[in-house]
Amino acid sequence: MAAPLFGVRRLAAAFLTTTISCASTRVCADGKAGVSSRTPKKTGRSNSKGCRFSFKIGVQSRLFLSEVQPMRKFQFGMIGVLLFSLVPAICNAQVDTRWKIHDPNRPVPPVIDPGTSSTQDSAGRAPSDAVVLFDGKDLAKWAHKDGSAAKWKVENGYAEVVAKTGYIYTHEAFGDCQLHIEFSEPVPPKRESQERGNSGVFLMGLYEIQVLDSYENKTYADGQASAVYGQYPPLVNASRPPGQWQSYDIIFHGPRFASDGKLLRPARVTILHNGVLVQDNVEPTGPTEHGERPPYKAHPEKLPLGLQDHGDPVRYRNIWIRELKTAE
Repeated sequence: MAAPLFGVRRLAAAFLTTTISCASTRVCADGKAGVSSRTPKKTGRSNSKGCRFSFKIGVQSRLFLSEVQPMRKFQFGMIGVLLFSLVPAICNAQVDTRWKIHDPNRPVPPVIDPGTSSTQDSAGRAPSDAVVLFDGKDLAKWAHKDGSAAKWKVENGYAEVVAKTGYIYTHEAFGDCQLHIEFSEPVPPKRESQERGNSGVFLMGLYEIQVLDSYENKTYADGQASAVYGQYPPLVNASRPPGQWQSYDIIFHGPRFASDGKLLRPARVTILHNGVLVQDNVEPTGPTEHGERPPYKAHPEKLPLGLQDHGDPVRYRNIWIRELKTAE
C-alpha cells in the first residue's frame, strides 16, 4: 500500500500546483472582483488600492470578502474528494484489467506435481516444472569459471566443496526465479566467525546469499547465514546445528536496465531459511562484495547461478530452480 499512496501524494502535489497557479482573483473593498495577471507574493496581502488577492480555481465570479474563505475551503475540499476517489484505482493498478472478475474465459494456471519435502535422511523431489540442477548423482550441469568440469566431490547423494578448486557455475543462465537448495555444515565445527563452514549462493553470479555455520557462532550481522552478504542481515537466526541438513527457499527478481545502462529497478530477494522468513522482499544496493557495496552495472537479464568455494567442506544436495514468469 505504501507505494500507491506515495503516488497519490505526488499526484496531489502536482494537481494542486497546477490548479492553484492557473488564476488568482483580486477582491476589492467595493465588492468587485477581477482576475490578476500576476501571482501575488503573499496570500491575503492588500495592494496599494486596498484590494486583497484570493486564489481562484476555474471560474470567474464576483466575490465579496466574506465569501473568499468559504470558497477556498469548498474548492480544496472538492480536490480532496477527487484525489480520495482515485486511491482504489491506483492501489489496484496491478490487476490485469483484460479480464473481468471471476471471468470463466480467463486462462487457468497449469497443473504441476509439487514434489515432496526433504527429511534429514533423504532429499525430497522437485516440482515437476522445476529445472533440477543437482539430484545427488553428478555435477554435469555445473562447471568452473574456466569451463572445466566441476571438481567438487560427489558421493552419497551430496556434493562437497573441495578447497581451492574454485567456484562452480551452472551451464544454464537464470534470472527471475524460485531457487531451492539444501546444505549441511561440517562436523565437527572448526574455527570461528567467517572461518566456520563458509560458502555462498551467488544469484546471477553477482548477488550472494551467505552460507555459514551460524549455530552458536558469533560473527557480523550482515555476514551470517542467510544474509544478503554485506547488505542485509537476516530477520532471525534460524540455523540448525552442523551436520543437519538445512534449506534455503529463495524468490529472486533480478534488476532491469535501460538500453543506455541506467538502472530501471533494483533486484529483490525473499528468503526462507529452514522454512522461516529471514529476508522479506529486500532490494540489494548492487552486487555483493567483501568490505564494499559497489553500485549496479548493466548486465543481461539472465546469468549463471554460482556456488562458492571458501575453503570449507560444505555439502549441498537437492538443488532445483523454477523460472518465474508473469501470470496471465
